Amino acid sequence: MHTKRFLSVFAAGTLAAAAAAAQTTNFASSYNGASTSGGSCSMSYSIAGVEPSGTGPYPVFIYMVGTSETYNNAAAMAAVNDMASKGYVAASVDYAAAQFGTCSVLSAKSSCVFNPNSALSAVSQLCSRAKADCSKGIVVGGFSQGSILALLSKNFDARVQAAYGIGMSNVYATYDLSSCVSNGNRSLPSDRLRAVDGERDNFAGGAQSAVQASLQNVTGLKCTAGAYACMNGNNSGWIIVRNSQVADGSADHCYMRASGDCFGSQNSLDGNWNNGTANWAKDTNLQWLTNFTTK
Repeated sequence: MHTKRFLSVFAAGTLAAAAAAAQTTNFASSYNGASTSGGSCSMSYSIAGVEPSGTGPYPVFIYMVGTSETYNNAAAMAAVNDMASKGYVAASVDYAAAQFGTCSVLSAKSSCVFNPNSALSAVSQLCSRAKADCSKGIVVGGFSQGSILALLSKNFDARVQAAYGIGMSNVYATYDLSSCVSNGNRSLPSDRLRAVDGERDNFAGGAQSAVQASLQNVTGLKCTAGAYACMNGNNSGWIIVRNSQVADGSADHCYMRASGDCFGSQNSLDGNWNNGTANWAKDTNLQWLTNFTTK
C-alpha cells in the first residue's frame, strides 16, 4: 500500500512538474533597428519570445546578446524562458551585434529597441502584445554589448525599471564608454542595476582589481580593495565571479559558457550559472529584477 501510494504521489508530482513546464508558449516577431554604425532605425531584426499561457496581462522582460552572438543562443533563451516562467512576456531581441561601437553608436542601437514613440521599435512590438502590460514595468538584461544597450534603455523609455548586466564595463578594449555608462551619466539609477563580471574579464582589464575598478565606475558603489561583491540594501550593486566558481576554472568575459572562455560554444552553458543559486547565477539575478515590477 505504501509503495502504491508513493508511486501515485510521484506520478502526480511528475505530471504537475510537466504541466508547470508547459505553461508558457513561444512567439516570434520583428522590429526595425539600427545598423552596425548606428543611424536610423531602418533595418529589420528578429525577436524570439516566450510568454505565460495565462491571459495576463504581464510585465515585460527584454534581453540582448553580446557582440557576434546569435540572438536566440542558449544564454539568451535560458534567461527568456526563466522570466516567462516568472510571469513575464519575455524576449531576446536581435540587433546589429556584429560590431561594437562608441556611446553614440550604442545609444542609437538602444534607441531603436526602446523608443516607445515608434510603433516599429522592439519595445512597442512587445508592449502591444495582448498579454503584455508595460505599465506594470519593463526590466532588461544583456551580455557585453547587449548589457550596455540594456543599461541605456531608460534613456529612451521611462517604463524601464531595472537592469541585469553580464560582462558590463565602462571600458571594452579600445572603447571608453564612461561618458554614457558611468554612474550619473545615464537615466537608469545605480540602485536599479546589478552588474556581474568575471574576475578574468579581459575586456575590463583581466584581473580582479581592474574589474572592480570598472564595476565601481559603472555603479558608483565602492567597497574595500579585493572585494568580490558590493551591494546596496535592495541588493543592487556589483558582483565578481571567482575562477573557482565556474566549471572550467576561468571566469572570463564569457563566464556563463561551459568552457573555452569566449572561444567556447555560446550554446553550451556553465551549469553553476544556468542552474545554480549563488549571487552571480542566472536565476538569482533574474529574481532580483522581479522586485521592480507589479504583477
